[in-house]
Amino acid sequence: MGSLIEPYKGKFPSILLFGPPGAGKGTLGKFLTSSGTQYHLSSGDIFRSLPLSSPAGKLYYSYASRGALLPDEATIEIWKYYVQGLIATNSYYPEAQDLLLDGIPRTLAQAQQLQEFVQVRHIIVLEISNTKEMLRRMQRRARIEGRLDDVDVNVLKKRLEIYEEETRKIFDFYPQHLISRVDGTQRPLEVLRDVLVRLSHLLSRGPSSSS
Repeated sequence: MGSLIEPYKGKFPSILLFGPPGAGKGTLGKFLTSSGTQYHLSSGDIFRSLPLSSPAGKLYYSYASRGALLPDEATIEIWKYYVQGLIATNSYYPEAQDLLLDGIPRTLAQAQQLQEFVQVRHIIVLEISNTKEMLRRMQRRARIEGRLDDVDVNVLKKRLEIYEEETRKIFDFYPQHLISRVDGTQRPLEVLRDVLVRLSHLLSRGPSSSS
């Protein structure tokens, strides 16, 4: 007997949100979700919700505690399983909603693997060049939210270095006309304003109008 619920076989229309840790991707995603039909999906939230006692949870925290990234294959597999669960529980409708992907892809290999599952409609990059400001933001977030992976300064610095190195390769991989860069040092509403200007041509039509 086959599965009662068949997995969704099409590609997920998506807008990618990039920015160093603490740049405000989560805040931006929540703003966009509350003002439209998009579904904000943070890979960090997915992985941090994994039970510590589970095989996936143990694997994730063994890497996160060192500031390292989860292996690409494991990342994509966990992410894909989670998205299919959202569809199966009527939380996300790929025919009518864009996924706002926050935190994935993090490597070139992930971007290449996601091509099978994701239709990238646009890419927003929140830019913050001041390293001290980034560390301050990350530590403040760690204190407020109690994030185990955002506490040690050396771990934070390593995460920033990995982000800079990996995203250069990712941005070279995607067509340049899909990438919009926004000043992430602005106030959240100013960032939202600039992002809405760059996405207006997509948000006004929805994913079903995309080729």
